Amino acid sequence: MTIDYDVVIIGGSLAGRYAALTATQLRAKVALVEPQLNNSVIFHQAISEVANLAQKSRDLAGFGINTIHADTAEKCQISVAWTEALRSAQGVVANIQEQTSLANLAAQGVDVIVESGQFETTPHLAFAINQRLLRGRTYLLATGSLSATPQIEGLQATGYLTPTNLWQYLHKQAFQSPELPKNWVIIGSSPQSIEISQTLAKLGCNVTLVVKSPHLLPHLDPEIAQLLQAQLEADGVRVLTQKVVTQVMRIEDKKWIQAGEKAIETDEIVVAIGQQPNIASLNLPQVGVKWHQHRLLVNDQLQTTNRRIYACGDVIGGYDLPNIANYEARIALNNALFFPRLKVDYRPIPWAILSSPTLAQVGLTENQANRQFNKQEALILQNYYKSIAASQLRNEISGVCKLVVRRNGEILGATIFGAEAGDLINIIALAISRNISIQDLANLSTIYPSFSEIIDQTANQFSQQKLNNNSARQEWLDDFFQLRRNWNL
Repeated sequence: MTIDYDVVIIGGSLAGRYAALTATQLRAKVALVEPQLNNSVIFHQAISEVANLAQKSRDLAGFGINTIHADTAEKCQISVAWTEALRSAQGVVANIQEQTSLANLAAQGVDVIVESGQFETTPHLAFAINQRLLRGRTYLLATGSLSATPQIEGLQATGYLTPTNLWQYLHKQAFQSPELPKNWVIIGSSPQSIEISQTLAKLGCNVTLVVKSPHLLPHLDPEIAQLLQAQLEADGVRVLTQKVVTQVMRIEDKKWIQAGEKAIETDEIVVAIGQQPNIASLNLPQVGVKWHQHRLLVNDQLQTTNRRIYACGDVIGGYDLPNIANYEARIALNNALFFPRLKVDYRPIPWAILSSPTLAQVGLTENQANRQFNKQEALILQNYYKSIAASQLRNEISGVCKLVVRRNGEILGATIFGAEAGDLINIIALAISRNISIQDLANLSTIYPSFSEIIDQTANQFSQQKLNNNSARQEWLDDFFQLRRNWNL
């Protein structure tokens, strides 16, 4: 059998394009099959920045800055020109995607095929597109995911949106009306549901977020989850926890949702309960690729149950997080092109909810550490943003930094909720990946004033906690300084 490609990438996600560009830079012969790209994550981030700017403009009065009309001397009301905001967001998305555009990939040597296809085994393993067979030594599934749909009575008939098609829908609506739909219900406990709820609220919409769990995210630190919920509510989001949506219906031109004992009238519904792999059309059972509960089964080398087929991104489960998908793409690609020796290690890989302020996490949470180690072994170091100068200067005092460490100084994890958390968590992630101890992190001399101070201030609590728990050391220090004070110079 003649091999046409070193790797055939079945894409549809940003991770697929990233993998194709990386593979061709390694001098491999690459084919990228991409029927359609899901760029909803980047588009939402661009719109979210517009919402954050609008919110900051409303808060200027807190700094003594008053925007006034030149002719009336009355305070100006901040409003968002929705059509222009969408046009701006589209420009940002286009600029971000230029590096991995299909035209650029083709210029770099990637064989780009904008079609759908499926796997075939006759006479050999190949990916079939119309009458063409793509024969690869290995294959990489990077198709991304589709929004999962819950079984709710009346949902399909009433109509709803998902994170995948929400912003395309609003773009179409912008040409029919200059105003956003006013009332929204977001169903789901996922990072996307939180991000969308806050963005719409900051754009002036009435938003209700309905989650069936006691906290916004089941695996989040409970204290952090409460702070995040408080922030959403401060921004105007009505949060309903422990509510199951049982029915959706349309009455005249309004949509109604039954969430627990509450009936909610709304203009639009967004379902954001999570993702499921976009793999239905690939004929995977025929080539021995198995999945379970919306997750492709992969080993630590990211091989599926067919050892020549690898997978990365939310196609193998989890949240739709680009940095994790790209990390998996690097591991899978190296194993596919060379030898399957690299294993995934998620311990030092950070993730974030792009809320405002950002919530970022890496490694173990406090509860996870307490389950894995005894309470005497795992220490919790915690400090609040209000204690650092940069927070006071910028009036961004809401936030907390929580570090989870062992008594020997090993950093197990961190959760940061506050300004610049997405950048700060990278410092902790690097420390974990390079086995840098908490004592070394405490010796970091950060710029003053900067939000990085929250890290060294929190890390400095390690020595203080150890001293507080060591009565013999305290007594020795007391005796030592008593002796020095009484010493004749």
